[in-house]
This record gives sequence, C-alpha cells and structure tokens, in this order.
Amino acid sequence: MAQLIVMPKLSDTMEEGAIANWLKKEGDAVDEGEDLVEIETDKATMTFSSAAEGVVLKLVLAPHKTAPLGAPLCVIGKKGESFNLDELIAKTGVGKASDKKPAAAAPAPAPKASVAPVVMSTAATGKASPPPLANHGRIKASPLAKKIAADKGIDLATVNGSGPSGRVVVRDLENAPSSGSLVARAVHTGEDRIVPNSMMRKTIAKRLLAGKNEAPHFYLTVSADMSRMNDWRARLNKDADKSGVKVSVNDLVVLAVAKALAKHPEINASWQGESIIEYGNVHVAMAVALPTGLVTPVIRHTDQMSIRDIAKSSRELAVRAKEGKLSNEDYTGGTFTISNLGMFGVEEFTAIINPPQAAILAVGATIPTPAVDAKGQVVVQPRMKMTMSCDHRVIDGAMGAQFLQTLVGYIEDPLNML
Repeated sequence: MAQLIVMPKLSDTMEEGAIANWLKKEGDAVDEGEDLVEIETDKATMTFSSAAEGVVLKLVLAPHKTAPLGAPLCVIGKKGESFNLDELIAKTGVGKASDKKPAAAAPAPAPKASVAPVVMSTAATGKASPPPLANHGRIKASPLAKKIAADKGIDLATVNGSGPSGRVVVRDLENAPSSGSLVARAVHTGEDRIVPNSMMRKTIAKRLLAGKNEAPHFYLTVSADMSRMNDWRARLNKDADKSGVKVSVNDLVVLAVAKALAKHPEINASWQGESIIEYGNVHVAMAVALPTGLVTPVIRHTDQMSIRDIAKSSRELAVRAKEGKLSNEDYTGGTFTISNLGMFGVEEFTAIINPPQAAILAVGATIPTPAVDAKGQVVVQPRMKMTMSCDHRVIDGAMGAQFLQTLVGYIEDPLNML
C-alpha cells in the first residue's frame, strides 16, 4: 500500500526544511532505514532515512524547495501501484506543501544612465558650451572617432562631420579644439543580486531578533595581559607533533571561561520566567562561521576537560560544522557561548546573547598595547579585550564583573586554573 513520507523534525528548533538533494529518484527501490534524502534544516544539512520499504512512486517536493514540518515529501509503495496523492494527504492528516511562489519583490527604481553626460566647463574659456547639433540628441560618429574624442577631451557636438550624412570621422578631429576642461566620466553600475535565505540564516535571524528584543542586554569589557598564556601555548605546541593536537588561543580562552563558570554558577544560567536555572554542568558553545550563517557547536562538560581535549574537540566540531555533518546533539544544550573574531583582526566587539543562555563573550585580537606594570613602568604587553553581553534579568553588573575578574585572573596566570 502506498505510503506518504512527510517532512520530519530533525532538530529541536526546526520549523521547516528544504530539500538539499534527493538520494533516490522516481522508480528506484528503497529499503526501510536506507538513506532517502538530504534535508537542509536550521542548523545543518542532514540525511533522512526512509520510513518504508518499496519503490519511490513520486517525489512531491522538488530539490531546493522549502516546506513546513509534516508537508509531503514523496510517496513509496509497490512497483506500478496506483495512488491518489490528495487522498493520501487527507488520510495522513498533513497539509500539502504550498505551491505558491513568494511574492515578487517590488521592482527597484530604474537605474540612472551609466554614462554621465559630457559637460563643457566655462571656467577656462569664459564661454558657454555650444549647443548640441539638432540630431535629436544623437551624434553621428565613427567608433574610432568617438574613442579619440573621448581620449582628447573633444566635444563631438562642436565638430562638423565630413562623412556620409554629416558623420564625424577621424580626419575631422585633426584640428578640433582639445582642452582639459571637458569632464567625461563613465559610471559603471552593477546589478542587484537576490540571495535566497538559507534555513540556517532564517533561524539565526529569528532567534537573535528574539534574543535581542526579549533579553535586556548590558555589556562589560575587560582587557587581559596574554603574556603568560602565550608562553604556555608555545610550550604546549612544542609537543604538537607528538600529541597530534595543536592548541589555539581560542582553546585557552574556552578552558579559562569553563573554569570561571564553574566558580560562578550564577553566570552559567538561564531566565525561565518564574525562576532562574543555574545549570549544574558547564557546556561551552563556540561560534563557527559558515558561508550560509553561524552555528554554535557545544563542547560538553568543558570545565572537566584538559586543554588538549578541548583543542581536539573544538577541531572536530569545527570540521563537522563546515562539512554540514553536525548532529542535533552537537549544537544543543550549550550553557554559555564564546564568539571569537580575533583571528580576523577585530580588536573589540559586542555579541547578541544566544537564548536561552544568559551571557555571551565576545573575544577580540591580541594587540601589543602600552600598559603600566606592577612596578609602575610603562611596558608593551600583548593584551586582549573581551566584552561580555549579559541578560540583566539574570546577571547584575557586580555579578558579571566578578566573573570577568576571575576570568582575567585565569588568563593572566594560568596556574590559577590548576
């Protein structure tokens, strides 16, 4: 009996999905549990296995089309079996995916002419430019004459053409006046490009808009001396060939943040309306930029991991994220997020809280900076700025400041974490 396969819920925040690639075509046999289709969700592109055995009788949703949860994807049944799609939909109790195309965007205003009009300056001659020939605005000239006139700054409207029908040719330009007073400027205009939003981009927009509007943000910025942390990193990476794991600055920040969160559980928290949850586990999420948007894979129980374990986990998660192979477990359950743009040379920025978390840390680049040391001497230190965005419903200013004080202490003296 023909069976309707519908859009599944592949992540906790998924509301709709798009067909990235059908792995079977109409007429192909498929086993139950066999890979059927690749679906783009709000987090990643995931493979969905067939829930039935038989032959693909019809592909309902075309590649790259979007449909809500429960919308028909395809029909699977016995080879040659007849079926009525509307009856299957009615029997299954799902809504048919809308065939309506999104409303066309309002047409853009007509672009201005791409070549600016030729203008004759009167500053040098004191005379107004002669009026153009009465040719309905079009000057007859050979292509070579036009090029030479443009190069020499000659107004073709002032030249009498000796060619057929008064056409201006090269010989007519030999005695034509040339001056630098003519300004001829070509303005090349580009075409607007409409880029359809991916499922990931739509979800980012929805969640961060909600996070910014619902959570009253405030921001705390600190600067840390990275001298000792850089020295520790250099020692760790001397053995990178043996261990097979290279430690980054971001890995060290993740470790320091995790240790500080364990000491300040009030920051590792979430607003729940009638209560505040202080999470018993520290699961640090790290922002990873992709061409289609941003994902935040989670390093679980981060405060209990070694620096090499953190480095290994962060590399594996980043690779899977860029390959679109993150599982639902990889990007859910984070209790605090770190967004690091230091590798791009960004010195300082603020980030939007990733709900339902209560804070996010924006990490900038390490910059040689004049500073006063403990002896009162002005020295140059490698300093890194960090800005924490806080949900004021959960975190007060003093609470956030104390957490950052602990964090800076760990960064400036890594032994404090051990």
